[in-house]
Amino acid sequence: MEAFLLSTGIVALAEMGDKTQLLALILAARFRKPWPIVWGILVATLANHAMAGALGAWVTTVIGPTTLRWILGASFIAMAVWMLIPDKLDDDDADAQPRWGVFGTTVVAFFLAEMGDKTQIATVMLAAKYNAYFWVVAGTTLGMMLANAPVVWLGERMTRLVPLRVVHIVSALIFAGLGIAAIVWG
Repeated sequence: MEAFLLSTGIVALAEMGDKTQLLALILAARFRKPWPIVWGILVATLANHAMAGALGAWVTTVIGPTTLRWILGASFIAMAVWMLIPDKLDDDDADAQPRWGVFGTTVVAFFLAEMGDKTQIATVMLAAKYNAYFWVVAGTTLGMMLANAPVVWLGERMTRLVPLRVVHIVSALIFAGLGIAAIVWG
Protein backbone atom coordinates (compact mmCIF):
# COMPACT_ATOMS: atom_id res chain seq x y z
CA MET A 1 0.00 0.00 0.00
CA GLU A 2 2.95 2.32 0.64
CA ALA A 3 4.02 2.05 -3.00
CA PHE A 4 0.51 2.97 -4.18
CA LEU A 5 0.01 5.92 -1.84
CA LEU A 6 3.51 7.34 -2.32
CA SER A 7 3.28 6.94 -6.10
CA THR A 8 -0.10 8.70 -6.16
CA GLY A 9 1.08 11.60 -4.01
CA ILE A 10 4.41 12.13 -5.72
CA VAL A 11 2.98 12.11 -9.23
CA ALA A 12 -0.01 14.29 -8.31
CA LEU A 13 2.39 16.89 -6.90
CA ALA A 14 4.94 16.52 -9.68
CA GLU A 15 2.23 17.00 -12.30
CA MET A 16 1.22 20.44 -10.99
CA GLY A 17 2.33 22.94 -13.60
CA ASP A 18 3.84 20.19 -15.75
CA LYS A 19 3.64 20.37 -19.54
CA THR A 20 1.03 17.60 -19.66
CA GLN A 21 -1.17 19.55 -17.24
CA LEU A 22 -0.77 22.58 -19.50
CA LEU A 23 -1.65 20.31 -22.43
CA ALA A 24 -4.84 19.23 -20.60
CA LEU A 25 -5.75 22.89 -20.16
CA ILE A 26 -5.16 23.63 -23.86
CA LEU A 27 -7.17 20.59 -25.01
CA ALA A 28 -10.04 21.50 -22.68
CA ALA A 29 -10.11 25.10 -23.89
CA ARG A 30 -9.85 24.09 -27.52
CA PHE A 31 -12.28 21.17 -27.76
CA ARG A 32 -14.66 21.80 -24.83
CA LYS A 33 -15.41 18.06 -24.61
CA PRO A 34 -14.15 16.95 -21.19
CA TRP A 35 -15.03 13.23 -21.26
CA PRO A 36 -13.06 12.23 -24.38
CA ILE A 37 -10.13 14.27 -23.07
CA VAL A 38 -10.20 12.64 -19.62
CA TRP A 39 -10.51 9.14 -21.14
CA GLY A 40 -7.66 9.96 -23.52
CA ILE A 41 -5.48 11.07 -20.61
CA LEU A 42 -6.27 7.83 -18.76
CA VAL A 43 -5.44 5.57 -21.72
CA ALA A 44 -2.22 7.45 -22.56
CA THR A 45 -1.09 7.48 -18.93
CA LEU A 46 -1.80 3.77 -18.42
CA ALA A 47 0.19 2.86 -21.53
CA ASN A 48 3.07 5.21 -20.75
CA HIS A 49 3.35 4.40 -17.05
CA ALA A 50 2.96 0.64 -17.66
CA MET A 51 6.04 0.82 -19.90
CA ALA A 52 7.90 3.02 -17.39
CA GLY A 53 7.01 0.69 -14.52
CA ALA A 54 8.19 -2.32 -16.52
CA LEU A 55 11.50 -0.58 -17.18
CA GLY A 56 11.87 0.20 -13.48
CA ALA A 57 11.09 -3.40 -12.51
CA TRP A 58 13.54 -4.72 -15.11
CA VAL A 59 16.33 -2.45 -13.88
CA THR A 60 16.25 -4.24 -10.52
CA THR A 61 17.11 -7.53 -12.26
CA VAL A 62 20.30 -6.20 -13.89
CA ILE A 63 21.68 -3.80 -11.29
CA GLY A 64 22.79 -4.86 -7.81
CA PRO A 65 21.05 -3.44 -4.74
CA THR A 66 23.94 -1.20 -3.62
CA THR A 67 24.42 0.36 -7.04
CA LEU A 68 20.66 0.69 -7.48
CA ARG A 69 20.41 2.45 -4.10
CA TRP A 70 22.95 5.08 -5.20
CA ILE A 71 21.35 5.50 -8.63
CA LEU A 72 17.89 5.88 -7.10
CA GLY A 73 19.16 8.33 -4.48
CA ALA A 74 20.90 10.47 -7.09
CA SER A 75 17.88 10.24 -9.41
CA PHE A 76 15.45 11.37 -6.70
CA ILE A 77 17.74 14.31 -5.85
CA ALA A 78 17.98 15.21 -9.56
CA MET A 79 14.17 15.10 -9.71
CA ALA A 80 14.08 17.51 -6.76
CA VAL A 81 16.14 19.99 -8.74
CA TRP A 82 14.07 19.39 -11.89
CA MET A 83 10.85 20.10 -9.94
CA LEU A 84 12.05 23.67 -9.42
CA ILE A 85 12.13 24.27 -13.19
CA PRO A 86 8.56 24.93 -14.45
CA ASP A 87 7.46 23.42 -17.77
CA LYS A 88 6.08 25.35 -20.72
CA LEU A 89 4.44 24.13 -23.90
CA ASP A 90 5.55 25.28 -27.32
CA ASP A 91 3.01 27.47 -29.11
CA ASP A 92 3.07 24.98 -32.00
CA ASP A 93 1.48 22.32 -29.75
CA ALA A 94 -1.69 24.39 -29.34
CA ASP A 95 -2.22 24.85 -33.10
CA ALA A 96 -2.29 21.17 -34.10
CA GLN A 97 -5.48 20.06 -35.86
CA PRO A 98 -7.32 17.06 -34.36
CA ARG A 99 -6.53 14.41 -36.95
CA TRP A 100 -7.94 11.53 -34.85
CA GLY A 101 -10.78 13.28 -33.04
CA VAL A 102 -10.67 14.59 -29.48
CA PHE A 103 -10.01 11.21 -27.83
CA GLY A 104 -7.34 10.07 -30.32
CA THR A 105 -5.63 13.46 -30.31
CA THR A 106 -5.52 13.42 -26.50
CA VAL A 107 -4.11 9.87 -26.35
CA VAL A 108 -1.35 10.60 -28.86
CA ALA A 109 -0.51 14.05 -27.49
CA PHE A 110 -0.41 12.88 -23.86
CA PHE A 111 1.55 9.72 -24.61
CA LEU A 112 4.20 11.68 -26.51
CA ALA A 113 4.29 14.58 -24.04
CA GLU A 114 4.82 12.14 -21.19
CA MET A 115 7.91 10.56 -22.80
CA GLY A 116 10.93 11.55 -20.70
CA ASP A 117 8.72 13.68 -18.47
CA LYS A 118 9.18 14.05 -14.72
CA THR A 119 6.24 11.81 -13.92
CA GLN A 120 7.39 9.07 -16.30
CA ILE A 121 10.88 9.11 -14.81
CA ALA A 122 9.37 9.11 -11.32
CA THR A 123 7.37 6.01 -12.32
CA VAL A 124 10.56 4.24 -13.44
CA MET A 125 12.28 5.14 -10.16
CA LEU A 126 9.32 4.15 -7.97
CA ALA A 127 8.95 0.81 -9.77
CA ALA A 128 12.68 0.20 -9.23
CA LYS A 129 12.42 1.16 -5.55
CA TYR A 130 9.32 -0.90 -4.73
CA ASN A 131 8.75 -4.47 -5.79
CA ALA A 132 5.11 -3.64 -6.56
CA TYR A 133 4.72 -2.99 -10.30
CA PHE A 134 0.91 -2.95 -10.31
CA TRP A 135 0.62 -0.65 -7.29
CA VAL A 136 3.21 1.80 -8.62
CA VAL A 137 1.55 2.02 -12.05
CA ALA A 138 -1.91 2.29 -10.46
CA GLY A 139 -0.67 4.98 -8.08
CA THR A 140 1.14 7.05 -10.69
CA THR A 141 -1.86 6.80 -13.02
CA LEU A 142 -4.21 7.92 -10.24
CA GLY A 143 -1.84 10.79 -9.43
CA MET A 144 -1.94 11.90 -13.08
CA MET A 145 -5.73 11.74 -13.11
CA LEU A 146 -6.03 13.65 -9.83
CA ALA A 147 -3.87 16.43 -11.26
CA ASN A 148 -5.26 16.54 -14.81
CA ALA A 149 -8.97 15.69 -14.69
CA PRO A 150 -9.88 18.77 -12.60
CA VAL A 151 -7.95 20.93 -15.06
CA VAL A 152 -10.03 19.55 -17.92
CA TRP A 153 -13.29 20.34 -16.10
CA LEU A 154 -12.35 23.52 -14.28
CA GLY A 155 -9.82 24.85 -16.76
CA GLU A 156 -8.00 28.04 -16.04
CA ARG A 157 -9.82 28.63 -12.73
CA MET A 158 -7.98 25.62 -11.29
CA THR A 159 -4.54 26.95 -12.14
CA ARG A 160 -5.30 30.19 -10.29
CA LEU A 161 -6.29 28.33 -7.09
CA VAL A 162 -3.02 26.41 -6.75
CA PRO A 163 0.20 28.37 -6.11
CA LEU A 164 2.39 26.35 -8.46
CA ARG A 165 5.67 27.63 -7.03
CA VAL A 166 4.72 26.29 -3.58
CA VAL A 167 3.68 22.93 -5.09
CA HIS A 168 7.00 22.72 -6.95
CA ILE A 169 8.96 23.46 -3.76
CA VAL A 170 7.01 20.88 -1.73
CA SER A 171 7.52 18.30 -4.50
CA ALA A 172 11.23 19.10 -4.64
CA LEU A 173 11.52 18.62 -0.87
CA ILE A 174 9.74 15.25 -1.07
CA PHE A 175 11.99 14.04 -3.89
CA ALA A 176 15.10 15.29 -2.04
CA GLY A 177 13.96 13.49 1.12
CA LEU A 178 13.41 10.26 -0.83
CA GLY A 179 16.84 10.62 -2.45
CA ILE A 180 18.59 11.14 0.86
CA ALA A 181 16.64 8.29 2.46
CA ALA A 182 17.54 5.95 -0.43
CA ILE A 183 21.23 6.75 -0.06
CA VAL A 184 21.38 6.71 3.73
CA TRP A 185 19.01 3.85 4.59
CA GLY A 186 18.77 1.92 1.32
